[in-house]
Amino acid sequence: MDPLTARPGNLRSVALWFIVFSLTVLVWSDEDYYGLLGISRASSSREIRQAFKKLALKLHPDKNQNDPSAHDKFLKLNRAYEVLKDEELRKKYDKYGEKGLDESKGHHYESWSFYRDDFGIYDDDPEIHTLDKAEFDGAVSSGEVWFVNFYSPGCSHCHDLAPTWREFAKEMDGFIRIGAVNCRDERMLCRSQGINSYPSLYIFRAGMNPVKYFGDRSNENLVHFAMKYVSSTVTELWAGNFKNLVENSFASGVGWLITFCADTGDCLSTQTRLKLAGMLDGLVSVGWMDCTTQADLCDNLEIATSTTAYFPPGASLADREKNNVLFFNSLDAKEIYKEVMEHLPDLEMLSPDSLKDRLMHHRWLLFFSYGYDREFYLPEFKKLNVLLRGDHIQVGRFDCQSHPSTCSSLYIHKSCVAAFKGKGINDFEIHHGKTDVYEMVTFAKDSVNSHVISLGPKNFPGNEREPWLVDFFAPWCPPCRALLPELRKASKRVFGHVRFGTLDCTIHEGLCNMHNIRAYPTTVVFNQSNIHEYEGHHSAEQILEFIEDLRNPSVVALTPETLKELVKGRSRDEIWMVDYYAPWCGPCQALMPEWKRMARHLSGLISVGSIDCQKYGSLCSKEYVQAYPEIRLYPANRDNPNYYHTYNGWQRDSYSLKSWGLSYLPKIATELTPESFNEKVLESKDHWLLDFYAPWCGPCRSFALEFEFVARLLKGKVKAGKVDCQAYGQICQSAGIRAYPTVKFYPYMGSKKVIAISFYTLASCIQRGVYAMWSLTGGQFYWPCLVPEFNLLLFIKNIS
Repeated sequence: MDPLTARPGNLRSVALWFIVFSLTVLVWSDEDYYGLLGISRASSSREIRQAFKKLALKLHPDKNQNDPSAHDKFLKLNRAYEVLKDEELRKKYDKYGEKGLDESKGHHYESWSFYRDDFGIYDDDPEIHTLDKAEFDGAVSSGEVWFVNFYSPGCSHCHDLAPTWREFAKEMDGFIRIGAVNCRDERMLCRSQGINSYPSLYIFRAGMNPVKYFGDRSNENLVHFAMKYVSSTVTELWAGNFKNLVENSFASGVGWLITFCADTGDCLSTQTRLKLAGMLDGLVSVGWMDCTTQADLCDNLEIATSTTAYFPPGASLADREKNNVLFFNSLDAKEIYKEVMEHLPDLEMLSPDSLKDRLMHHRWLLFFSYGYDREFYLPEFKKLNVLLRGDHIQVGRFDCQSHPSTCSSLYIHKSCVAAFKGKGINDFEIHHGKTDVYEMVTFAKDSVNSHVISLGPKNFPGNEREPWLVDFFAPWCPPCRALLPELRKASKRVFGHVRFGTLDCTIHEGLCNMHNIRAYPTTVVFNQSNIHEYEGHHSAEQILEFIEDLRNPSVVALTPETLKELVKGRSRDEIWMVDYYAPWCGPCQALMPEWKRMARHLSGLISVGSIDCQKYGSLCSKEYVQAYPEIRLYPANRDNPNYYHTYNGWQRDSYSLKSWGLSYLPKIATELTPESFNEKVLESKDHWLLDFYAPWCGPCRSFALEFEFVARLLKGKVKAGKVDCQAYGQICQSAGIRAYPTVKFYPYMGSKKVIAISFYTLASCIQRGVYAMWSLTGGQFYWPCLVPEFNLLLFIKNIS
């Protein structure tokens, strides 16, 4: 709307336009975090760390003690780093600026010596891959061998190992992948891998459990250990097997790399041969020949001194010059490997005529190129056929420069890699990550087994009956790239119910503008005429929660009529929580996924609603709503239906909001005495869940609300009780209680048994909102947060 031509009847709309405009100005007048760090919006996590470290060493207050503003300057720098290194916060910052961000981030920083010695220990080593959660998952499932160092920056042994780990990485470069995980930054990843000491060194290879290294941390021993997990077969050749082995390899299209060891010259060492066999596994057969015992054979091959040669398939071994036999003067494994890889034939080139037929019947990873683009013609890519063979994925090329119309019809306008799922030429997904072999392998395997496709104007969803989840993104945006693997995971879980697609807004700008896309990634569900934007975290589980919430809404969208009927007219034992919001409000948008998650957790206990104050402005004005979002709780047992409590908490996450709401519910757990403990728990035929606590114990007070929540979940099947161990020490002593709080389950199974449950694990599961749930794909009961000692709800389901 043009405010200058607005009519009097549209003054409220003009005011709203002015508010939106003002908020937009505020967002973009925030501090530029990318500018503070001197990086682009496309910077990777590693580049962000490197930039921050460089600035931290220069601008840290410890080094600028004569500058009174050094502390405040460094706080801004530190906050920029803390926000941009976190994918979720980075997405919020890119979309809303500083509004809606966690204000606690960046208020504390380390000493200058920490940034010099402990920060990003391996970021400057090209042979070592510093892995975060997403990169780690892709790496260890790629099919390559990974040796990963889990370390903590404050660990002296980790620093002692660092020079050796760098030396080891250089020696193994090209042979196996060397990784490092900073457990200070990646706590959840390290915990999931069972890391409890530093440094912990593990070998990962697809198809086997991780293997921990316990030996001496010398380079020699590390090499010896790593070599055991690489497929390295070096065949000794002699007159009795030479002809058959070589001809069989040639017949299958595989050449031979042979080391000839004669009386003169230097022969490749056994270790070097094994390395080459591992590096060339599946591409080239590796062998060696002792020319002192096989003198006639070596003479026939015109070998007079120690040497190494590569014989391509079909070569006449006796005619080296005619058949392009490659001889090496080097004794270095990496140099020989590089020359052999250059010499191997390139990937299969598809033509426009063969493209449609091949893509209809087979799964492919295709390199589309415009002329010779070195990044897409690396010799390493010749490994892909071998690495993807077990997944029945073929690898090839297509020349877009020679056949531009074919590429244009697929909206491919620059060199890229795409995975085709074997269902035709339009069922494909473009890779937007690094051009590393292991990332290509991970992408190909994930993509062909998922149901995410690349969209364009021809296949963009219209009014199909089937709902679509569409991710609007830009390839240069790191949070966008991090979201793509999660979309693939989610697509497998709801296949047949929701279709998934991605739209590249750098190519399809018109479509993105048509749908008012202003930030990346923006994820939207189109369900015929209804459009719903996803505002949650970049995880498959939360995307699935969002989809489930659309199918079975947990939050009631209130109107003036339903507010009066459902909330103001609630029964005396009913409680309502209501969010008054405006769609344009950044903090409101940040709150919405947490609000929905909280509503699912409280289902059946507290009713949850929301009111759009842009749509119902007069109602919100009448309710004296003065800021957004405003969260109100309308309690039970009140004679005044208009009475409410306002949430003034600092944190607006689902757990904090849920705890606040639960505090207004009447307690149902029974406080037990010695008499009632014996009578009701030990002598009855009821199942009991007990919380043993002490009034002075802080964790006990925090856990009390969670225990009440569990008690309500189990109501009717299991009775809940609490024992005050300060007042009734004899009960707790006889029950073997040694710490507070302690949770024990007393099931009746012909007699009473006792099962101890880790309250920390139980509380963690509850805080994550992981309860007995119904899966989206068939109504299956499951309990994904397993309590190690005892799978509580599943057990109760079985015995009740």
